[in-house]
Amino acid sequence: MNSLQTLEPSADASCCVPADKAALSAEEAQQKALVFKALADPNRLRLLSIVKAEASGESCVCDLTEPLDLSQPTVSHHLKILVDAGLLHREKRGTWAYYSLVPGVIEDVSGILAGL
Repeated sequence: MNSLQTLEPSADASCCVPADKAALSAEEAQQKALVFKALADPNRLRLLSIVKAEASGESCVCDLTEPLDLSQPTVSHHLKILVDAGLLHREKRGTWAYYSLVPGVIEDVSGILAGL
């Protein structure tokens, strides 16, 4: 008895039916990947958490360096990445910048994977 079996092509044509839901475009995938890249750094996750936990809903960059034990330029770099990814909003007031979560962003990020 031969232990190798010959595989026959499936006669089920349903495996070749195009999906009803469109796949992500290259541009959509690029934007969504930008969000995940921003979230992939532990310091940036902590920054989001700190800003979200603030009772006023916003944090001054001057208050974000100490909790992370990072220099102000490094914290500003991480904040810029979060702003560029659409996760934080930046408002300049005098010499300081204040950061807040973009409204609905947590739900949007949760929905990225659910929508795949």
